[in-house]
Amino acid sequence: MITAEMNELHRSIKTLRHHIVTLKAMYGDVDGVKRMTNDLDRLEIDLHDFEHKPPPLKASAHEEAVIYVPDSKSDESAWLGAQDEGLGFHSRERTK
Repeated sequence: MITAEMNELHRSIKTLRHHIVTLKAMYGDVDGVKRMTNDLDRLEIDLHDFEHKPPPLKASAHEEAVIYVPDSKSDESAWLGAQDEGLGFHSRERTK
């Protein structure tokens, strides 16, 4: 499935390739131009692979489960025996 974003990437790759060819004409086949050409080739290959075998779509934030956390005071007995390690203070008496 080709989307508008993928079409825009193809257009951008074409534009970048034009500019790299211009740099190669100006500076020759120097290491920097070779690396940019290689990077662009790799980007083109990755886009082609992505188009022909896209990963599954990510679930949107609205589709994920929402966990309700009440504002009311929680049952402190659930925390008896828990350690306060890493908090830097003790808000209650230490447990044994």
